[in-house]
Amino acid sequence: MAPETTEQEAVREITPQEAFDELQTTEAILVDTREPHEYSEAHIDGANLVPPAMLSEKIANVAPDKSGRVILSCRSGARSYKAAELLQAMGYTDVASMAGGILEWQEIGLPVIESNSLTPEQRDRYSRHTLLPEVGVDGQVKLLNAKVLLLGAGGLGAPTALYLAAAGIGTIGLVDDDVVDASNLQRQVIHKTSTVGKSKTSSAREAIEDLNPDVEVVEYNFRLNAENILDVIGDYDIIVDGADNFPTRYLLNDASVRLKKPVVSASILSFDGQISTFMPYEGPCYRCLYPTPPPPELAPSCSENGVLGVMAGMMGLLQANEVMKLVLGIGEPLIGRLLLYEALGTRFTELKVRRDPDCPICGPNAPEVPESEMGQFPDYDAFCGGHVGS
Repeated sequence: MAPETTEQEAVREITPQEAFDELQTTEAILVDTREPHEYSEAHIDGANLVPPAMLSEKIANVAPDKSGRVILSCRSGARSYKAAELLQAMGYTDVASMAGGILEWQEIGLPVIESNSLTPEQRDRYSRHTLLPEVGVDGQVKLLNAKVLLLGAGGLGAPTALYLAAAGIGTIGLVDDDVVDASNLQRQVIHKTSTVGKSKTSSAREAIEDLNPDVEVVEYNFRLNAENILDVIGDYDIIVDGADNFPTRYLLNDASVRLKKPVVSASILSFDGQISTFMPYEGPCYRCLYPTPPPPELAPSCSENGVLGVMAGMMGLLQANEVMKLVLGIGEPLIGRLLLYEALGTRFTELKVRRDPDCPICGPNAPEVPESEMGQFPDYDAFCGGHVGS
């Protein structure tokens, strides 16, 4: 006797009005199965973009519960119906396709979000980003609108700047008062032999503009100090700390806490690197991790001890990744986590870092800085004992 076969249950179709009512009153997940350029023109608020070619691979990211309610939409209803059939075959048990698609949704007057459109050139340039449901066109627009300040255009700043520029970060500020030296070229990959002797900010700007004309580069060819730091960092969404000295790191920490600016901080030496993200009042600050700086003999500089060139790339790319997560609002940033990397053993180690209740900067008993004293800071050179190298 031949075994019995069961036909797949027919896909249930619902009207746009029924979909709208469900989305307002239940926890149903809406999946838009169009292509990124269609989504960018208009989409339903809360819709998760998952193009048909990515559906099998990406649907679990937006709808992990196969028993949960999933509503699929497209332009007119044909692609969403096929997508619903696929999900049912994958084991999803409560799936519906929106008949008529977004065209009928708009025709009956239901609301849509008209995204800030990308140009055809931008759609092509960032197509691998917009294919990702976690990014999409809206995420790419966030990147293009973001303003990120890089403190240092050297070892860490070089790879970070290149990847942020490639990603389409709209405004990148570069703070560095140094010039390109031949000894930098072993690890500071944004600079070239032809730019030796130029200011690092100018050299980096040329490389960034050549890589991506969408990016506006702002040069700050000077060293941050107590007099200028609030004016410089105040215009930016995120600060990337690649400073090479402890006084600047402590100054940046205290100023960023006052202005509630997130800081992605990393450092490298020899074969080791570390990185953490400091989000004021959501996690520890730099002073919670390092209440006092180490003595100079315990923290030599790269010029004294040397550094493996690829260490700058490893930690700089992790900094760029942290920035991307913060801008896009995705993933789990390294807030309250210190990630250590040891190159010789290719080992990552993560340490939990908690806010220090006695921290004089972000602790609950830290004195509130009045507006009139916002720009006043202590003598960090004295605090760090004259330590200039990290």
